[in-house]
Amino acid sequence: METPSRYITVSYKLFATEDGERDLVEEATEKHPFQFITGLGIALDTFENQIKNLHKGDRFEFTIPYREAYGEYNDDHVINLPKNMFEVDGHFDAEAITEGKIVPLMNADGQHVNGVVAEVQSDCVIMDMNHPLAGADLTFIGKVTENRIATDEEIQHTINVMSDDGGCGGCHSDCESNCACREE
Repeated sequence: METPSRYITVSYKLFATEDGERDLVEEATEKHPFQFITGLGIALDTFENQIKNLHKGDRFEFTIPYREAYGEYNDDHVINLPKNMFEVDGHFDAEAITEGKIVPLMNADGQHVNGVVAEVQSDCVIMDMNHPLAGADLTFIGKVTENRIATDEEIQHTINVMSDDGGCGGCHSDCESNCACREE
């Protein structure tokens, strides 16, 4: 029997530890918690497994080793792309393509991926395609603010949003009335 998907919200502080240095890198508050549905690949598997059996109000603290999070930092994932890939109307987009900016790209398989601009040179842009937390152990300290069986509607809405097939961000005619992309 398949375990039903769960709708979970959590507030937490996320600390990344790399080379002995521990830094706060993200915070999800009770007012604006991180929300996900289990089994859809939204959260890291290890994170999901640590949280899914907790109850509303339960506190947690755990560390995910980098190998189970985003893996090792890989120098081979730093690539040079021709500068003309970043042209708009025949001109390099110098405002959008600056060092440190996260830029959405598409790989050869049509998957959306994000890269960080490492350097802009005269003829190319050096992009770091490693996850920003690659090589870091991740420590989560927080509290479960909701944990219940997900409704079919919540699951379908999440799938639609993830696939750009409607819902918020898709701006399709099947958006619900409370969708931010619909005009009032």
